[in-house]
Amino acid sequence: MSEYELPAVPAGPVSPESSGVDLARVALRAAKEQARARGAAAQDKRQARRGGGLRSGARSDGRDPLPLGAAINRLITERGWETPAAVGGVMGRWPQIVGEDLAKHCVPLRYDEDPDERVLTVQCDSTAWATQLRLLAPRLVARLNEDLGQGTVRLLKVLGPGGPAHRYGPLRAPGSKGPGDTYG
Repeated sequence: MSEYELPAVPAGPVSPESSGVDLARVALRAAKEQARARGAAAQDKRQARRGGGLRSGARSDGRDPLPLGAAINRLITERGWETPAAVGGVMGRWPQIVGEDLAKHCVPLRYDEDPDERVLTVQCDSTAWATQLRLLAPRLVARLNEDLGQGTVRLLKVLGPGGPAHRYGPLRAPGSKGPGDTYG
């Protein structure tokens, strides 16, 4: 080391065998930090005098208007609606997820987002399509979880077609529930 090179300053506390140059460097660093802190305090005081720093300027802050998509995404995140919004998107994109043929005959009805359940209920227009969807259920659940995030859908509940509408005729016994009340 030549006589003009200075040794590296240790980052920690000064050891007892430190030379005067090391002590000067430590003192200089401390003085710079204090000056920086005083400058920041003076800047804060000036901003408070001018209205608390609540001025609009060239840079954006939390009060600036947001595009609609960004505002909605922020609201969804703040409220914790990520999963319901994602599942709603799946219901809207059902034909792209399952295919056009299956989407013509099977429609998603509801999603139970209870953490223990997480069931997507789908109704089909015939028992043949319901059987087909039950066979495809494991692959469809994997596809939905790939799209929505792992564990979002645990079970696919497939419903067959609903029964015919019960028509009540003029010869109905008081208190009866129609033809279904005789089946138990």
